[in-house]
Amino acid sequence: MSHPVVHFEIVGKDKQRLESFYGDLFGWQLQDIPGMGYSMVAKEEGGIAGGIGAAQGGGPGHVTFYVQAEDPQAVLARAEQLGGKTVMPVTDVSDQVTIALLADPEGHVVGIVKGM
Repeated sequence: MSHPVVHFEIVGKDKQRLESFYGDLFGWQLQDIPGMGYSMVAKEEGGIAGGIGAAQGGGPGHVTFYVQAEDPQAVLARAEQLGGKTVMPVTDVSDQVTIALLADPEGHVVGIVKGM
Protein backbone atom coordinates (compact mmCIF):
# COMPACT_ATOMS: atom_id res chain seq x y z
CA MET A 1 0.00 0.00 0.00
CA SER A 2 1.55 3.31 -1.03
CA HIS A 3 -0.45 5.35 1.49
CA PRO A 4 -0.99 3.31 4.69
CA VAL A 5 -3.17 4.44 7.58
CA VAL A 6 -0.61 5.30 10.29
CA HIS A 7 -2.40 7.25 13.03
CA PHE A 8 -5.81 7.90 14.54
CA GLU A 9 -7.06 10.55 16.90
CA ILE A 10 -10.10 11.07 19.05
CA VAL A 11 -10.73 14.65 20.17
CA GLY A 12 -13.58 16.22 22.07
CA LYS A 13 -14.67 18.67 24.72
CA ASP A 14 -13.46 16.64 27.73
CA LYS A 15 -10.02 15.15 27.13
CA GLN A 16 -9.83 13.57 30.60
CA ARG A 17 -13.18 11.85 30.20
CA LEU A 18 -12.24 10.51 26.77
CA GLU A 19 -8.91 9.23 28.09
CA SER A 20 -10.63 7.47 30.98
CA PHE A 21 -13.30 5.98 28.73
CA TYR A 22 -10.97 4.59 26.06
CA GLY A 23 -8.23 3.68 28.52
CA ASP A 24 -10.66 1.68 30.65
CA LEU A 25 -12.56 0.24 27.69
CA PHE A 26 -9.56 -1.02 25.72
CA GLY A 27 -6.77 -0.99 28.31
CA TRP A 28 -4.88 1.64 26.32
CA GLN A 29 -1.79 3.16 27.91
CA LEU A 30 -1.68 6.95 27.45
CA GLN A 31 1.21 9.40 27.71
CA ASP A 32 0.35 13.09 28.15
CA ILE A 33 2.16 15.61 25.97
CA PRO A 34 2.52 18.64 28.28
CA GLY A 35 1.10 21.91 26.99
CA MET A 36 -0.65 20.36 23.99
CA GLY A 37 -3.95 19.14 25.43
CA TYR A 38 -3.14 15.79 23.84
CA SER A 39 -2.02 12.33 24.89
CA MET A 40 -0.45 9.63 22.77
CA VAL A 41 -1.92 6.13 22.84
CA ALA A 42 0.84 3.51 23.04
CA LYS A 43 1.08 1.54 19.80
CA GLU A 44 0.25 -2.12 20.24
CA GLU A 45 1.47 -5.03 18.15
CA GLY A 46 -0.50 -5.16 14.92
CA GLY A 47 -2.03 -1.73 15.54
CA ILE A 48 -1.33 1.85 14.61
CA ALA A 49 -0.37 4.84 16.75
CA GLY A 50 -3.04 7.19 18.04
CA GLY A 51 -3.91 10.10 20.24
CA ILE A 52 -6.68 11.53 22.40
CA GLY A 53 -7.03 15.24 22.96
CA ALA A 54 -9.09 18.35 23.47
CA ALA A 55 -10.92 19.80 20.46
CA GLN A 56 -9.48 23.14 19.39
CA GLY A 57 -11.68 26.10 20.19
CA GLY A 58 -14.06 23.97 22.27
CA GLY A 59 -15.54 22.34 19.16
CA PRO A 60 -17.66 19.20 19.23
CA GLY A 61 -14.74 16.90 18.47
CA HIS A 62 -14.19 14.18 15.92
CA VAL A 63 -12.52 10.88 15.15
CA THR A 64 -9.97 11.00 12.34
CA PHE A 65 -7.58 8.57 10.72
CA TYR A 66 -4.34 9.74 9.13
CA VAL A 67 -2.87 8.46 5.88
CA GLN A 68 0.90 8.61 5.26
CA ALA A 69 1.94 10.73 2.26
CA GLU A 70 5.31 11.95 1.09
CA ASP A 71 3.73 15.10 -0.39
CA PRO A 72 0.67 16.22 1.63
CA GLN A 73 0.09 19.25 -0.62
CA ALA A 74 -0.14 17.01 -3.69
CA VAL A 75 -2.72 14.86 -1.91
CA LEU A 76 -4.80 17.94 -1.01
CA ALA A 77 -4.65 19.13 -4.62
CA ARG A 78 -5.71 15.71 -5.92
CA ALA A 79 -8.56 15.53 -3.38
CA GLU A 80 -9.87 18.88 -4.62
CA GLN A 81 -9.71 17.65 -8.24
CA LEU A 82 -11.82 14.67 -7.16
CA GLY A 83 -14.51 16.78 -5.45
CA GLY A 84 -13.08 17.05 -1.94
CA LYS A 85 -11.87 20.15 -0.13
CA THR A 86 -9.04 21.26 2.11
CA VAL A 87 -10.11 21.55 5.76
CA MET A 88 -6.66 22.41 7.17
CA PRO A 89 -3.70 23.33 4.96
CA VAL A 90 -0.33 21.64 5.29
CA THR A 91 0.91 22.46 8.80
CA ASP A 92 4.20 21.61 10.52
CA VAL A 93 3.41 20.11 13.92
CA SER A 94 7.08 19.64 14.75
CA ASP A 95 10.42 19.49 12.96
CA GLN A 96 9.55 15.92 11.98
CA VAL A 97 5.78 15.83 11.47
CA THR A 98 3.60 17.65 8.94
CA ILE A 99 -0.18 17.21 8.77
CA ALA A 100 -3.15 18.40 6.71
CA LEU A 101 -6.87 17.64 6.72
CA LEU A 102 -9.18 17.10 3.78
CA ALA A 103 -12.89 16.41 3.45
CA ASP A 104 -14.23 13.90 0.96
CA PRO A 105 -17.23 14.81 -1.24
CA GLU A 106 -19.62 13.85 1.60
CA GLY A 107 -17.74 15.87 4.23
CA HIS A 108 -15.86 13.05 6.01
CA VAL A 109 -12.55 14.42 7.32
CA VAL A 110 -9.35 12.48 6.66
CA GLY A 111 -5.87 13.41 7.89
CA ILE A 112 -2.72 13.36 5.79
CA VAL A 113 0.63 13.03 7.56
CA LYS A 114 4.29 13.09 6.61
CA GLY A 115 7.01 12.03 8.99
CA MET A 116 5.32 9.73 11.50
